[in-house]
Amino acid sequence: MGVTSSTALWYASRATGVVSLVLLSAVVIIGILVNRQGRLPGLPRFAVLGLHRNLSLLAVAFVAVHVLAAVADSYVSISLAAAVIPFVSAYEPFWLGLGAVSLDLMAALIATSLLRRHIGRRTWRAVHWLAYASWPVAVVHSVGSSTDLRHGGVPLDLTIACIAAVVAALAWRVARAGAAVPRARRVRELMTPGGRPPGPAQPYPLAGAGER
Repeated sequence: MGVTSSTALWYASRATGVVSLVLLSAVVIIGILVNRQGRLPGLPRFAVLGLHRNLSLLAVAFVAVHVLAAVADSYVSISLAAAVIPFVSAYEPFWLGLGAVSLDLMAALIATSLLRRHIGRRTWRAVHWLAYASWPVAVVHSVGSSTDLRHGGVPLDLTIACIAAVVAALAWRVARAGAAVPRARRVRELMTPGGRPPGPAQPYPLAGAGER
């Protein structure tokens, strides 16, 4: 049987969906791993910002192709409105609704990034953190709406790998934050008698260091 236009669109939608998930996972991982100065170990700040921005733009491009291919596919009826308005689709309303939620969150992040100078840093950061919710929503959307993914194979393996990578990055970040001494504690220790800045031989002042 030859490849019809509907079949080609189906493959395009599925392939771009998987690639979008991989790219979004990479963007989330970078966002989790960067420190307060916007750096990653071994990379300068401008390289991290460029990598994060380029991966984000590439992910948005693949998501756009994924949505347009799904809408254009005549095998199922998915309107363009259903791609952006959650839970109004006649076909798989819940799973496609989650995809619309994820898309809307990404759109909000893009819009606020473009308007960052006008809306203030606090508002931008609030939307930025909210946009991280687009990743788990996109994962659930992918698993629920793709029958071939649930049956195993490369798409499922890539999805599991993406989840494992994001969880590992989050665990690393939490462990690193837990090991760091809070700033207030460092200041308090430096203000106590005998307190001194941390040195290479003694990471932090010992309790009672000045009581001899």
